[in-house]
Amino acid sequence: MVSIPVNLYTATQSHDVRFHLLHKRDGVRLKNVRWCPKDEKAVPWDEVVRGFEYAKGRYVPLSDEDLDHLPVKTIHTVDISDFVKLEEVDPIYFDKAYYLAPEEAGVKAFALLRQALQQTGRAAVAKVAIRDKENLCLVRPYQDVLSMETMLYANEIRSTEGIAADGAKVSPKELQMAVSLIENLSDSFDAERYEDDYQAALKQVIDAKVDGAPLPEAPAERGEKVVDLMDALRASVEATKKRSGKPERKSASTARHAPQRRRKSA
Repeated sequence: MVSIPVNLYTATQSHDVRFHLLHKRDGVRLKNVRWCPKDEKAVPWDEVVRGFEYAKGRYVPLSDEDLDHLPVKTIHTVDISDFVKLEEVDPIYFDKAYYLAPEEAGVKAFALLRQALQQTGRAAVAKVAIRDKENLCLVRPYQDVLSMETMLYANEIRSTEGIAADGAKVSPKELQMAVSLIENLSDSFDAERYEDDYQAALKQVIDAKVDGAPLPEAPAERGEKVVDLMDALRASVEATKKRSGKPERKSASTARHAPQRRRKSA
């Protein structure tokens, strides 16, 4: 057994425009109140505890200290059980990303684990308890730290039964044209190329409302009803050929948890 002391950091941050709820009549912001119907008064956060309803209308309170007594190994530990190839894990299981960075006493062992994972092309499957839940997670090298993606369990992924379309027949020519279209638009992935256009457009609308200016015009709806699939594919391939400069191919190849920093061991 090797135990590596690490700190856990949130790896993502939201840039979404956030709205508040207002009273429609007078525009005043509404308050979310934790109301006690017995005392008939609002309750401050320092008087709030979590509780489990074990019978109708009957609750047992649970404190952080109570949860420290859970008989599982993952309370303050990222408990590694297996090593797998990253490409074997379908992205549908990924939930939220964190960083793992070593504490001073674990720098060498941490570096050894990161380099070994890098050299073998493997990721570590583990379990960790975060926010009152034991999460399945995947630990892998990322830049000079380790990334830890919490994952959904298999029983949390819904079946596609009943929603998949059956019986559609695709001709070899249609498939070849579709593959040509994909190849014309193919490139290496670079996250820096993509921006959140919706948030930028939303801020334009907000700025216009604040300034009392006319709202920006919404773009016309894209696309028309496809009457002939081959004609639509052919037009798309021609358009993307000009855009990419690629010739058309003739054939297709087929701790306790603090908000930002948490201490764990891996």
